[in-house]
Amino acid sequence: MSTKTISVTANMNEGWAIRADIRDHKVTIDQPRASGGTDEGPTPLEFFLFSLAGCIGSIGRIAAGQQKINLRSMEIKVEADLNPKGLMGQSTDDRVGFQQVRVEAHIDADLNDQEKQVFLDQVCERCPLHDNIKWATEVVHQYVD
Repeated sequence: MSTKTISVTANMNEGWAIRADIRDHKVTIDQPRASGGTDEGPTPLEFFLFSLAGCIGSIGRIAAGQQKINLRSMEIKVEADLNPKGLMGQSTDDRVGFQQVRVEAHIDADLNDQEKQVFLDQVCERCPLHDNIKWATEVVHQYVD
């Protein structure tokens, strides 16, 4: 099995903003002003959902090229629900993360509705982020000095 390691290092100093340089791209995650942030970027949860949409779109472009499909565009809507009590440190019976993640895709291509659904199913099966959300993935964390 061959693997590829992808790495991101993020920094948080004063305030809520968390910044990273990712392949020379400056990326900022923040909280809305109403939550104490400076609204310099999306929240981590919004970025997570955007990442899933972006991955589905990217794999869609790859798959369309491989299948010789003229994919003119995709609009990918991702939404999810969570109970914010857990992340706020309050007692809850719900898990802390999203209870369900829903993906809707509008596909502009020369395919009928059934073919578009099959295409989306294939794309989602190939999407690493979709896979990581759908199946349990071990996450290891540790403090380092």
